[in-house]
Order: sequence, then C-alpha cells, then structure tokens
Amino acid sequence: MAVNLHIPSDDAVYPVAGIEIGVAQAGIRKVDRRDLTVFRLAPGTSVAGVFTTNRFRAAPVTLCERHLASGQPIRALVINTGNANAGTGEPGMQAAQQTCDALAALMQIDSSQVLPFSTGVILEPLPVDRLIAGLPAALGNLAAGNWVSAAHAIMTTDTLPKIHSQRLTLGGKPITITGISKGAGMIRPNMATMLGYLGTDAGIAQPLLTRLAKEIADVSFNRITVDGDTSTNDSFIVMATGQSGLMVDSSSHPQYAELKTALSAAAADLAQKIVRDAEGATKFMTIRVDEAKSVEEALLVAYAVAHSPLVKTAFFASDPNLGRILAAIGYAGIKDLDVSGVRLWLGDVLVALKGGRNPDYQEVDGQRIMKEPEILVHIALGRGQVSETVYTCDFSHEYVSINADYRS
Repeated sequence: MAVNLHIPSDDAVYPVAGIEIGVAQAGIRKVDRRDLTVFRLAPGTSVAGVFTTNRFRAAPVTLCERHLASGQPIRALVINTGNANAGTGEPGMQAAQQTCDALAALMQIDSSQVLPFSTGVILEPLPVDRLIAGLPAALGNLAAGNWVSAAHAIMTTDTLPKIHSQRLTLGGKPITITGISKGAGMIRPNMATMLGYLGTDAGIAQPLLTRLAKEIADVSFNRITVDGDTSTNDSFIVMATGQSGLMVDSSSHPQYAELKTALSAAAADLAQKIVRDAEGATKFMTIRVDEAKSVEEALLVAYAVAHSPLVKTAFFASDPNLGRILAAIGYAGIKDLDVSGVRLWLGDVLVALKGGRNPDYQEVDGQRIMKEPEILVHIALGRGQVSETVYTCDFSHEYVSINADYRS
C-alpha cells in the first residue's frame, strides 16, 4: 500500500521536446506485459548518469558507463524489465552489447550511442532474442507523450508508477521537466534497485551536466533507503535536449541556480515516491539529523536509524519503543559522541535529552505521532552545524511476503 503517493493526471504529464518514447511487449519474463521501453533523443541532447556502487554491477551498467565515457552523443536508451542481466558474466555483457547493436542498426546510429538498462531477477540469463525481437514494435510506438506508459513499463514490484512533471519559465523561456522512476525493494543509496530518468528541454553543456547529475543524485536518490540493500542495476539518467532555446553552459549562468533547484526537486520527488511505494510500506519516515560535525557523521546516524529493523518494525506497529532509536544513534559509529548533548524528537514531541528520557514526555504523545502515515524523526547531535535528511519506511509483514515470493 503506497503512502500518500501522488500520481499526476495524464494531462499534467508534459512531453519534453526532443525526447520520444516507445513501449512494447517483448515477453522478457511474463507474457502480455509491457516490458520494453526505448527513448529516442534528438541530436544535440546532453546525457549524464550516476550508477550503482555494487561491485556485482549488472552488465548494462558497465556498458552505460563505457558508452558515456566514449564521448559519443547519446541518441537512445533501451530498458527491459523482468530480468536484471546481473550476475551473468561474459554472456550477460554480450547480451547487453547485442541489445545496443540491434537498436543502433534499426536507428542507423552507432552502438556506443545507445545506453542499455535492465531490471528484474538477478542471476538469470537475459532472453536477448526476445528483447531484440521487440525493438521494432517499441520504435513503431515512439511518441513524445508516452511518459506514463514508460513509467508503467519499467515497474517490477512497484504497485504504482512514479512520475513527475512540471513547467516553469527561465530566462523568459518556457521550460519543461518530466521524469519517471521505478523501485520498491533492494533500495539503498549509492544507488539502489531503482531506475530514474529525468528529461528537460533546457540545454545544459555536457561537462556541466555530468557534474550536475551527481549533485542532483546526492540530494535525492542517494538520500533514500528501504531495506539497506544496494542493488546491482541502479541508474539515474539526466537528459537535456536544449529544444527550449535556453542554454546553460556554466554554473555562473544567470539561470543555472534556478534550473538546478528545479531538477533537484524533481529528482527528490521521484526518489521519495520510491520510498512511498516501498514493498509493504505503511509509513513514510523522514530522518533529519541536525548539529552534526560533518555530512559523513550526519549520514552515519540517519542511516543507522533508517536501516534498523527494530526501529522499522516498531514504526509498523505504531509502537513508541523509542529507545531503539537511541540505540541506533549510539552504534552509528561516532566514537566520541557525547550522548548528553543529543536530543530526539518524534514529530513535534521532544522525547529525549541530556542522555535520557525527557521528563515531560508522555507515551500517549509518542503513540499519537506513531499512528500517522508520515512521521518525522528529528535528531540533534549537539556537535556542529551540519544537517542531513534521509527518507525511509517501515517494515511490514508484506515486505517479507513480497520478497519471499518474488521469483514465483
């Protein structure tokens, strides 16, 4: 059950000039399911990406990074669901390459101009013949307005599509930003079992976009966690077509800051929708850590809390067993932490201070907050001025059921 996940109406999902999308049924894992998506990008589009840090990274991830590093302009993306093409060794790399070769031949471009993506079951051979056979149908379905169809086609255990779309004016020019993402489990930053595609008709110079993609990821997809498992296939791609006529070529450009803010907000929305639709989730939790000495120690604490099965199951039960949060803060890894300086709030309720329970805290107040579908856990470390925020969810019976039955 997704937690307050907003899906825009079809007429509020705006096409991005310079991006066309086609969707088809290839029978990758299940019949009668849209499982193959192709993006065709207009000449002049800048493309940048951020990928998983998992050392068992999938073959398409390796190939994506190789093609982006080649310097060739990217003209197409191809995405299959149902099979991750991960843990597949050299045959998996050959399958990913064959996919790029086949699409490139159909589009009359070089194979290094194609970025491949896969998501689904790990350690199973990719049925590349079925994938390639489906490419003509995907190309025949190309249209600028297929973002919603693509959001559905890239889903695996997701229950709802994740879509963001907005229009704004920058430098007197109308700008569109539209994106989709998928992911529900095996979600952990750096990155997670997720795919994210964000497009804009603003122009962004390639070197600038390469840097910007990482900065955007660090405030969005690298700030979410469902279960602490970093996947083999995570990919976040930003595409800037330049079709609007606005060209941002440096961080000193008058429109750069506003464009970065808008793209970051779009990515954050897509990332948080993954947590809202996490496998079996009933609560959406914001873990905010203030007064840290550094980003690193703020994130140590935030993720210790966010990953704790004891914390997550307590939230599922609406049980204000908040000593579990203090325990997670204590084992997060800050060796010189003075617990007497730590304060803990649940929503607007001050729970702990000076190394112990707030004398004014009443469990009925904690219970009231725990019953809400969206909960803020606010931690102040009393050590510095740095703040960081991470988004997570609870653990329910349904999470276990979904993952126990995933291959069935």
